Amino acid sequence: MRLYFTALQFLTIIPLPFTVRWREGDLGRSMAFFPLVGLTIGALLAGLDFCLAPILPRPVADLILVTALALVTGVLHLDGLADVCDGLAARGGRERFLAVMKDSRIGAAGAAGLFLGLFLKYQALLQLPLAGKREMLMLFPLLARTAQVQLAVGARQARPDGLGAACSADAGVTHLVTAELTALVASWLLLGVPGAVCWSAAVVFTGLCRWWFHRRLGGITGDVIGCVSELNEILCLLLLLGMNFNT
Repeated sequence: MRLYFTALQFLTIIPLPFTVRWREGDLGRSMAFFPLVGLTIGALLAGLDFCLAPILPRPVADLILVTALALVTGVLHLDGLADVCDGLAARGGRERFLAVMKDSRIGAAGAAGLFLGLFLKYQALLQLPLAGKREMLMLFPLLARTAQVQLAVGARQARPDGLGAACSADAGVTHLVTAELTALVASWLLLGVPGAVCWSAAVVFTGLCRWWFHRRLGGITGDVIGCVSELNEILCLLLLLGMNFNT
């Protein structure tokens, strides 16, 4: 379980009561456990919803859930979403895109992307049916972290350094297959057919994003991984909402 805790430390700010010793290549190998970390985050959200639902109005409780998700991940992926939005808005070629993403300042496009992303999550959570809501809360963080593995394993790197390179350096097909199978089984156990539909959609969407960023940037970066993770959370919530709205 050492690699699970390595992944947990990397993807969240959840404190551990013990020290995890990192070895060379641990980050890449720990990617097989990214879905389990996503499931852990989802379980925390479900537990928080269980505690808040009896005492707070649903709009307030769901806003706290969105806030808790951002905080527990150290807003790492939201930073990637904002940086990619700024890069998309910048005029110029590949080097300009990468330079804008590396800039620590946030622009208008990044701020708009952050607001719209968080608002979409909040509105989708608010409209989810109460029946099965906690299973849905466990599903979408799981699929988003699985997408990070799909995006990183075997991908070209737009930069030779950074989180993207660190993630993919020691991760291989075995880690990707393990992560995807874990996510598929968990999705089915949580929600059955709707869960499998969300898993399939996430795989297709992430594959398209990977293809596009390879064409646009020549590879992926840590910001790209964070951005696509955020987009997969939104995609999963919207799919769940759509499937329940039409039943």
